[in-house]
Amino acid sequence: MVLAAGMGTRLRPLTDHCAKPLVPVGDRPMMAHVLDRLLTAGVSRIVVNAHHRLDEMADFLRSWPRVSVSEERELLGTAGGVARASEPLGDGDVLVWNADVLADVDLQTLVQTHERHTDGRQATLVVQRRGRGEGNVGADAMGRVVRIRQVRVADEAFGGDFLGVHVLGEALRSRLPARGCLVGDVYIPALRSGAALRVFPHSGSFFDIGTLERYLEANLDWLAARRAPHWVAAGSKVEPGVTLTRALVGEGARVLGSGVMARCVVWPRATATAPERDAVVTPGGVVAVGR
Repeated sequence: MVLAAGMGTRLRPLTDHCAKPLVPVGDRPMMAHVLDRLLTAGVSRIVVNAHHRLDEMADFLRSWPRVSVSEERELLGTAGGVARASEPLGDGDVLVWNADVLADVDLQTLVQTHERHTDGRQATLVVQRRGRGEGNVGADAMGRVVRIRQVRVADEAFGGDFLGVHVLGEALRSRLPARGCLVGDVYIPALRSGAALRVFPHSGSFFDIGTLERYLEANLDWLAARRAPHWVAAGSKVEPGVTLTRALVGEGARVLGSGVMARCVVWPRATATAPERDAVVTPGGVVAVGR
């Protein structure tokens, strides 16, 4: 289950021009990166919920044969979204992934780790480890969740940040509310009642693309992973007087003027004018980042 129904308010004004899961990261929309990772891991059936710019999302997902759309005309929350998609998801445990998260999680090992637990397998949360008391999740030495947000049921050995990637067990699925939040309305009450929630430590890259700063960083990380000083898509035009420094230019875009374009993302079919830095250029205009 890919949770993609949010309004993307923290990423405005980018989400005024594009559904949040479809903002470009490198050479593809963010959603394409998520779906590719799931399919590469062997996931055979994927459900994506959608609400904001629903038609735009449905058009994009139509080209993915193993992906179905759960349309939410009204927002149901993360728990309600999974509950509504129960029929296309089928029975059993379900892997849940927030659409605005990019992370190189070993999904096969995650699922295997979840299945090895013999104490109920309620849920397994992917967590980037931090010091004791830090982050929004705490665990004991055995990897059992003992704290979520400010709710603590036992002493913790380490804390961490929940990535928004998790395996939701069948038992908890059967009790999902029609509307509500997986963390606040499901995991926290389950923790209080003694349910077996566990963490799966993650030490690799992780981007929660909820702000303009993190969105720009995710694009620059994509560029750095290819050891490329810049990236220019086919069908785009960059005038001779322009120097690209850690900049990405999407398909059909134009970069005019002269000077340096540094730390910039130019969206497909957008027009940018150099010089510029620390900016996202959409077809609707220039969005400054961190200024």
